[in-house]
Amino acid sequence: MGPLVVVSQLATGLGVLAGAMLVKSAMDSKPMAGGGAGGWPRCATCNGTGRVACLCSRWSDGDVGCRTCAGSGRMACSSCGGTGTGRPIPVQLSVRPNRPPS
Repeated sequence: MGPLVVVSQLATGLGVLAGAMLVKSAMDSKPMAGGGAGGWPRCATCNGTGRVACLCSRWSDGDVGCRTCAGSGRMACSSCGGTGTGRPIPVQLSVRPNRPPS
């Protein structure tokens, strides 16, 4: 391998690492989960973490791990979809006028 290839791969790796650190710091701060100006309130089910105990850890005999949680014992919250924020559910109602009986 030439030195240009090595330098290019090193630069790419450092860029990926810097991007991952940036995303992690943004996810740790969770600006939308605070319920501040324009933000959604925290999810009441997971308390804003976006993760809840997996079913395999609730009903197992001590071992933890399934495809859903990938062995971590925690799965995405079903109430907020893993975002950690409570969101109103949009509902569309169709109202028809009452017809007088004939």
